[in-house]
Amino acid sequence: MANTILIGAQWGDEGKGKIIDVLTARADIVVRSQGGNNAGHTVIERGKKYILHLIPSGILRRGKMCVIGNGVVVDPVALVGEIEGLRKLGVKIDKNLLISDCAHLVLPYHRALDEQRELRKGRAKIGTTKRGIGPAYGDKAARTGLRMCDLMQPRLFSKKLQAKIRENNAILRALGAKPINYDEVNDAYLAAGAKLRPFVTNTVVYLHRALQRDKEILFEGAQGTFLDIDHGTYPYVTSSNTTAGGACTGTGVPPHRVDRVMGVMKAYTTRVGEGALPTEDRQVAKRLHELGREFGATTGRARRCGWFDAVATRYAAMINGIDDLAITNLDGLDDVDPIKVCVAYRLNGKRIDVPPSDALQLENCEPIYEEHRGWKKSTERAAKFSHLPPRARAYVKRISELTGARLSMISVGPERAQTIFL
Repeated sequence: MANTILIGAQWGDEGKGKIIDVLTARADIVVRSQGGNNAGHTVIERGKKYILHLIPSGILRRGKMCVIGNGVVVDPVALVGEIEGLRKLGVKIDKNLLISDCAHLVLPYHRALDEQRELRKGRAKIGTTKRGIGPAYGDKAARTGLRMCDLMQPRLFSKKLQAKIRENNAILRALGAKPINYDEVNDAYLAAGAKLRPFVTNTVVYLHRALQRDKEILFEGAQGTFLDIDHGTYPYVTSSNTTAGGACTGTGVPPHRVDRVMGVMKAYTTRVGEGALPTEDRQVAKRLHELGREFGATTGRARRCGWFDAVATRYAAMINGIDDLAITNLDGLDDVDPIKVCVAYRLNGKRIDVPPSDALQLENCEPIYEEHRGWKKSTERAAKFSHLPPRARAYVKRISELTGARLSMISVGPERAQTIFL
């Protein structure tokens, strides 16, 4: 399989968890490079549903090493809870998980600040999960964050934590919010740190030694291209680099050691939270929600849904250098006819082929559609490309053509077996 970066080519929730799980069969190591427990990957194995937030999806396969890289922000208490939850489900977590000692920590004052900022924005809110991810990355950029290596030194951690809580409590009181209790946080985080200690190491050195041994690495992205802090629909984005470049900075693996980039996109478009979604369609959303689909793995919120947006995904392919394309949820369109595809936008009377950088301009973009006849047949049991209805084959070929990436995988259901390789 070689060293592969897997990213979301839309607004997240593209079904990356399943594709990563499938690709892990041919990888030695799975590395998470950015984000925090605001992301959720859903994997269904033998009818059992697993929702992962911080731990890479490779944890569900035996013999695979999973790494949480330096670019991830980690809530230690949440991570311990996730580990214990997976163990109760029979998942072995022992010598198959490593955590970067340089990963920054998410603390309770980050969550409190996240919530206060959202409350004060009113209608202009971002739609954050309020998990404290943005403020944690803010501390990282301001060079005032606490890291996993601090947590491994209890006295140093407690001293730094006390100063940070004193500083942030002053802000929280000024905002009229409840201050953070130092003793409670210190005790909880030191206890979590003690449980995580066996997993914490210099993961950069580990990964480079693995490369020297010709181990194959799969880089697991969280969220999606248009939530990238630099290239997304700012300010309605996350606080990390969700694009392919983030996999290198978030793990310490240099770009020339990456062999390919795979982009994952749904056969339609979804988004959670606020911000522009040019192809949003209430009827599409209603149909998918009635089927029990498109609810967030982390928050349970109903996702906003719309037609496939080739303008956005073509731009994502350019930013990420996508070589291979994995199309998911094709079965979600089995009963839809006709099916629309956005091939361009109209803004102020002019046709444009690239998403505008300004959020308000993107809101004002009118999609230009082409229509495709639906196939009106179930695709859930298709094991080969030739098993798909002719119109379904034509549809995914058109998506590949519009995005400029090679079609490599098609998912027609949540199970591992419901995957077509081309």
